[in-house]
Amino acid sequence: MIDLHYWTTPNGHKITMFLEETGLPYRIVPVNIGRGEQFTPEFLAISPNNRIPAIVDNDPQDGGAPISVFESGAILLYLAEKTGKFISSDIRARVDILQWLFWQMGGLGPMAGQNHHFGTYAPEKIAYAIERYRNETNRLYGVLNKRLADRPFVAGDYSIADMACYPWIVPHERQGQSLEDFPNLKRWFEAIGERAATKRAYDKAAEINSAPNINPESAKILFGQTATNLAARR
Repeated sequence: MIDLHYWTTPNGHKITMFLEETGLPYRIVPVNIGRGEQFTPEFLAISPNNRIPAIVDNDPQDGGAPISVFESGAILLYLAEKTGKFISSDIRARVDILQWLFWQMGGLGPMAGQNHHFGTYAPEKIAYAIERYRNETNRLYGVLNKRLADRPFVAGDYSIADMACYPWIVPHERQGQSLEDFPNLKRWFEAIGERAATKRAYDKAAEINSAPNINPESAKILFGQTATNLAARR
């Protein structure tokens, strides 16, 4: 059984998508980040960066004690290797999957996240920051659109690379992007959205968090963390 410490963010959706695709038994442990539950000692013991998602695998392959994993990309890779699914044993195909997984982790996610922050959540609307991250998000959409010109999914077959990228495209309108400008990306996005596992993953999200908007109180918890105030919470 996998314990999934989860909240309804793009990084959280990656893991429910994988688990729903594979049928691996799992239990969701909600971590309401708007209420500061990511700062509890119990959660920090498995996710020292105080970010969701994190997992605890109570039945690891070596038969030993439970294994905890934090960082969504590391979790996807761990689960793919555990199940032998959505990653290839062929060295060339595997490299393709991994480089696009890391592309999402190092590019698409952080840039789209800053796009969300400055365009939606920042109390002061700084035109330069909004334009900078909207443009960079647009550039990354273009990279993905070009990649998908001659293949159905990012690395050919559906893989953890696709599961990593898809949730960051879901809020494309908030990112100031139109999928009509990226026809290959649009086709890919719609194909993944129609997968039964994707629908189940997002249905679970709606059940767990029926009010996903950030309010002033939760914004104080989510934004502006420093080493000092994090230590004080502990």
